[in-house]
Amino acid sequence: MEEKEVSVINVIPFIDIMLVLLTIVLTTSTFIAQGAIPVQLPKASRGGSAALQGHTIVISQVGMLFFDGKPATIASLTQSLNGIDRNSPVLIRADKSLVLQDFVKVLDSVTCMGFKKLSLQTEAISALPG
Repeated sequence: MEEKEVSVINVIPFIDIMLVLLTIVLTTSTFIAQGAIPVQLPKASRGGSAALQGHTIVISQVGMLFFDGKPATIASLTQSLNGIDRNSPVLIRADKSLVLQDFVKVLDSVTCMGFKKLSLQTEAISALPG
């Protein structure tokens, strides 16, 4: 019995796999570009700047805590801050609808550790009501 040569290659499965990979890459890149932790910042007459290079603490709407993009608790935050120079800037990004007590707990832990450059990021109000 004689074997036949394959003269045609079916590329449809290959195209399907490539489209799935493209979808994954585009979804991931959009997620990275927007930031990992969605937070609606509170509004102030002047927006707080995030220009200082330092460490970032994010508190989500439900009170979840993140230190430099990694999930944390108050205890692990304190432990992470122990090895950091007290003169390095710390930026707090808290959601505007966060329970005030959750914000106060984080602020209290950071200030009790002696950090001197502490700031809260806000959004600028586009137009003052009048």
